[in-house]
Amino acid sequence: MSVQPGWYVDPADTETRRYWDGEGWLGAPIPVDATPPDGPPPVEPPPAPVTPAPPAASAAPGPATVPPGWPPHHGPQPGYGPGWGPQAAPPGWGPQGGPPGWVPPPGHPGWPVRPPEPRPHGFTLAGYGRRFTARLIDFGLVFALNVLVNGWFVWRWLQEWAPYWQEVFRRAARGDTSAEGLPMPSNQSDLLLVVILVIATALWLAYEVPAMAAGGQTIGKRVMRIRAVPIAADEPLGFGRAMSRWSSLGLPTLLWYCAGIGLVLQLVDALSPLFDHPLRRALHDKRARTVVVEVPHTTGSAPSNDSNQPPGDTP
Repeated sequence: MSVQPGWYVDPADTETRRYWDGEGWLGAPIPVDATPPDGPPPVEPPPAPVTPAPPAASAAPGPATVPPGWPPHHGPQPGYGPGWGPQAAPPGWGPQGGPPGWVPPPGHPGWPVRPPEPRPHGFTLAGYGRRFTARLIDFGLVFALNVLVNGWFVWRWLQEWAPYWQEVFRRAARGDTSAEGLPMPSNQSDLLLVVILVIATALWLAYEVPAMAAGGQTIGKRVMRIRAVPIAADEPLGFGRAMSRWSSLGLPTLLWYCAGIGLVLQLVDALSPLFDHPLRRALHDKRARTVVVEVPHTTGSAPSNDSNQPPGDTP
């Protein structure tokens, strides 16, 4: 998502303001406290070509003229005389006219300008740390719900496997690695595991989807002051978009039964914002066409998205 065209404070010189056309800076800068015009600056006429003066006819070759007091020097002077052109840059110098690692000052033709960070609907993008902490808080609350609702089924499942693991540890203590005659759990253990995963998925859905549909925030997101908003407009997600967003991350819980494939899918989804630039969207954000932003500390209306920002604000 690119920043809308408008007048912004120049990151290279915060005392001036320039016009951003969506892809790069356009026109000459103006003072930061000046009122910017409506629209882009006028196109500057190209500079008139300068015709170099013809070299003066050289007289008979003779000694080079030097200022008074300079010691005499016999022979050709480096950089002077007919046929001598501009000297080449020393080996290892970069294209910006300086040694390796040299940074040109502001205003230099080679000065790099970093595009401003996107601000969806005028909000700052949520950082990775805030999003990770909010997700940990939500996982802790969902885990507490599972302890209350799912605890009995988990206890019964552990009882089914207890004789098997007790015998494995007993044989390991004797140095016996054989698997013959181990007490295997009954078929009820598989049914219990399916019930546990279905209940866990349903609890996660009931915790997250209604809250996200209404305000784009779970309890963890409220604590960390972030929320999810649609890219198209600053409005509530709605049940359909919230369900689509959750399903990419929550439904793979049912696949934990299949050798932990669901856990791998959820891990990939959770790490995906680290590799998405510049909007930092996870896979579930891309599916629901949402983006996570920070909630302003000040109460009131959302920050304006007007292109003519007040002095001192950067894009």
